[in-house]
Amino acid sequence: MSWVVTGMGAVASIGAGTGEIFASLVAGRSGLAELRGYDRSRFRASVAYEIDDRPAPGVDEPLRATRWLEQAVGAAAADAGLGDDLSAVPVLVGTTLRELRSVELSWRDGVPFDARDLHFGTMLRRRFGAADTHTVANACSASLYTLALGTDLLDLGHADTVVVAGVDTITESTYGLLDRCYPEAPDRVRPFDRARRGMLQGEGAVAVVLRRESDGPGAAHRVHARVRGVAVNCDAHHPSAPETGNISSAIREAHRRAGVRPADIDLVMLHGTGTPLNDEAESAALSAVFAGVDPSPYMTAIKSMTGHTAGASGLHSLVAAVDALRTGTVPPTVHLDDPVDAVAGFRLVRGAAERPAGPMRLAQIDSFGFGGLNAVAVVESWEASGAPGAPGIPETLGAPGAGGGER
Repeated sequence: MSWVVTGMGAVASIGAGTGEIFASLVAGRSGLAELRGYDRSRFRASVAYEIDDRPAPGVDEPLRATRWLEQAVGAAAADAGLGDDLSAVPVLVGTTLRELRSVELSWRDGVPFDARDLHFGTMLRRRFGAADTHTVANACSASLYTLALGTDLLDLGHADTVVVAGVDTITESTYGLLDRCYPEAPDRVRPFDRARRGMLQGEGAVAVVLRRESDGPGAAHRVHARVRGVAVNCDAHHPSAPETGNISSAIREAHRRAGVRPADIDLVMLHGTGTPLNDEAESAALSAVFAGVDPSPYMTAIKSMTGHTAGASGLHSLVAAVDALRTGTVPPTVHLDDPVDAVAGFRLVRGAAERPAGPMRLAQIDSFGFGGLNAVAVVESWEASGAPGAPGIPETLGAPGAGGGER
């Protein structure tokens, strides 16, 4: 079984749509700026990757995450030709913090907030008539977990179309907690760089519309990409430290479910948080999986420009991967000036975007969360997917979904 992406929508600190976001990524344009919504004197760090949509500097308001989710879902639904009626379409939302910032403002400052709005289903029902909504609060891999759930719903025949989304906003309490985690306050996200100081949060939302490939694109104007496989695991190894072996297992399972080999992967969208523990575990896992693959896939880490958008980050990387495959352009990892030894054998794109000489067909998306919540997806360029009217794929890629098995 394989699935097609027929609609995409997103918002982040670097753009208000998928096209604008990808253009920013290719240009190496970062959303890093001084904190806008909080009293900077309370923290050691003073910067983040916020969406600049508050009414005034230092003035915050509730339901910003809900607003971005509405924008992203609306854009993806329109792109897929669904319009505003999602009454028959399950909507699955991955998040870390939901509307925690709204709760903070209500509790501390008395800003009005209806507790029913804590659940994104309230807005989705009011705006789109969505009757079947689910929120997965699953740390930083939440949106790829929802992707796995969405493909399961399609496989089981519970839906013909699903909307899969992710959203997160920066909260004052979480920013303060992370501000105490590192010996030095981070000044930017520097994945795999010797000068990294830790992770900084970003804001945004993202949504994709999925259908079974066998059902065709439906009302969509076009198909963006094929999802060949999604794998998830949860090892509960440590509250915050990732475990290399289980990351490797998730990557290998994603490859098996997609029916591909490591040598078939052209691009890896790294989780790349710029924390020592994540960088070490991810680089070790990739070294194990791609051992003997020379040259390695192209690799990039977009959190260096978007910040860590938490529950939305996996799907943010996925839609960027779709555009990278479509355009043949790999965005750079910015601020990667002095790579650590662990990535010496990786074909990391840094400094400026690259256009590989040959076509890129397959991308791997990494997404790992606190508590050992690991998720990996493999997507394929639609033009190279072997669909009728599209160029064929090499026989070495095998059949989509080959192997089956449990997640």
